[in-house]
Amino acid sequence: MTPHILTELTATRPLRLIAGLGVCVALLSGCVTNTVVADAAKAAFEDRLAEQQIVDAKIKSTIIENNFNIDKMLALDLSVDVWKTRVMITGLVSDPAQREQVQSAALGDTRISRLFNDIQVVSADTQAERRDWKQKAEAGAQKTAEVFDDFWIETKISAQLIGTDGVSSVNYRWRSVLGAIYIIGEAQSAAEQNAVLGVIKNIKGVKSIVNHIAVRDASGT
Repeated sequence: MTPHILTELTATRPLRLIAGLGVCVALLSGCVTNTVVADAAKAAFEDRLAEQQIVDAKIKSTIIENNFNIDKMLALDLSVDVWKTRVMITGLVSDPAQREQVQSAALGDTRISRLFNDIQVVSADTQAERRDWKQKAEAGAQKTAEVFDDFWIETKISAQLIGTDGVSSVNYRWRSVLGAIYIIGEAQSAAEQNAVLGVIKNIKGVKSIVNHIAVRDASGT
């Protein structure tokens, strides 16, 4: 069972940020420049205050550093997404003890209000195969046969959500791990959340959805 930190921080009313605002985190080796630029561009339109973005970025950086200290290869195996101090860790490992080690290290950060440990435990062969696929995708593989399904699914979700009426895709983070979709973020209403999940459900290759989306109440909090 995945333990959750039960204390939720009170959300403050969001403000639209000045265009071009970005929170850049100095990541460890393997940081991709165009990803950082894209994240900075999206930050201007998110429903997070600049202060909230900064805190989330620091939390993410700390978790990535902790994982790197546990095992340098976790940079390929795991992804970390943070939205208003709620953390989602996804990916896969072949050692159950390592999954717990990553979780314990993250829980040491008191800034985290809730932790979702969605790391899958798989065989060593599956882990090695996915590492190879991910390296090819990050290297810019163009042919469909060279890009693994998870990368394709994540790209498809992005394209579909951007074009969906009533959905602000910048307020969500999603990961595909062997066809299982994990999503975190914030919807302005239940209708928006349902629209997001509906889009993902209809994408080819999606096997399941694990939903960590927070829905705003009528007061806007």
